[in-house]
Amino acid sequence: MRERFPALAAGAAYLDGPGGSQTPQEVIDAVAGYLRDSNANLGGAFATSTATDDSVARARLDAAEFTGAEPQGIAFGANMTTLNFQLAHAVGRTLQAGDEIVVTQLDHDANVSPWLLVARDHDLVVRTAPIRTDDVTLDEDALEELIGKRTRVVAFTLGSNAVGSIPNAARIAAAAHRAGALAWADGVHLAPHRRLRARAWGIDVLLCSPYKFFGPHLGIAAIRPDLAESLPADRVRPASETPPGHRFETGTQSHEAIAGTAAAVDYLRSLGDGELDAAFERIERHETALAERFLAGIPDHLTLYGIPRPKGRTPTFCFNLAGHEPRSVAARLAERGIYVWDGNYYALEPMRALGLGPAGAVRAGFVHYTTEDEVDRLLEALAAV
Repeated sequence: MRERFPALAAGAAYLDGPGGSQTPQEVIDAVAGYLRDSNANLGGAFATSTATDDSVARARLDAAEFTGAEPQGIAFGANMTTLNFQLAHAVGRTLQAGDEIVVTQLDHDANVSPWLLVARDHDLVVRTAPIRTDDVTLDEDALEELIGKRTRVVAFTLGSNAVGSIPNAARIAAAAHRAGALAWADGVHLAPHRRLRARAWGIDVLLCSPYKFFGPHLGIAAIRPDLAESLPADRVRPASETPPGHRFETGTQSHEAIAGTAAAVDYLRSLGDGELDAAFERIERHETALAERFLAGIPDHLTLYGIPRPKGRTPTFCFNLAGHEPRSVAARLAERGIYVWDGNYYALEPMRALGLGPAGAVRAGFVHYTTEDEVDRLLEALAAV
């Protein structure tokens, strides 16, 4: 499988997956092939345009299967953050002054700042559900207590990009719906690690990014179809309000990235003999073994932030080494061909809750192409720093 990823041949240990994954050759070929063979805009009467129509329609079906949602609710965009700002402002136009939005302290800022700005513009109230700082998990009891009769949106993450914690999505969505609120989930971090199930979990809007699950840079919003039809959408006058386009896709999309996204879903299917469920079962087994290996071998001078066991988390580890700045540790690891992140990774609220300053912490993330040898290389390097 690793031979399908050209970047891995260089020998570096790519442990920067939470910030963006590497891509298999079939995704690269799909992007290049689109630009070479069928580069055109939608809706024309000629061959390359109809080929583009077919490519986008197929990718919409693939994205729906990947997110566990409906094809008519799939919107593509520049990235998750841009889509979330767009959709959050659409929701804001339907709310009344004094209405409430619940966000969480566990989230990436892409699912916090849009709601803060919407609240500013429409005189809304934002309430923040806390985390438990001992293991950096979401306090779901406290979240439920914040939901009241004026709550209109509950925005939460499916997996922390900083520390890997996985909240109970179905529980949070059910609590939101009991109050008549929307369940609004950031699935970016969870997407390469677990099967997404928007419909089964009761999520009204689920957002993710293909470049985190071995595809190109793009954003996907899986919106409950009736909601996608009813929210106000800003569009130019000639643009259609009905399929094959989408009301929240403005202007010409990145058709080559959309083609690459379909190829990424195909790649993942291939890991499960054509089935995404089987693929993610294999991925989870492998990643759990890697997490166990890392947690069993961390040196004494390492402070881990997050769940100290594989269960309930992705294999994404946030830590600091005593006496060393996070950037210095990342640079030392890079000298050994081990690529990790440092800083806050746009997870401002978790970092504040943990009392970490502007330097933040080091983050190493494993994905399914990570090997046991790469985990050992990381542990040896950390012990040597």
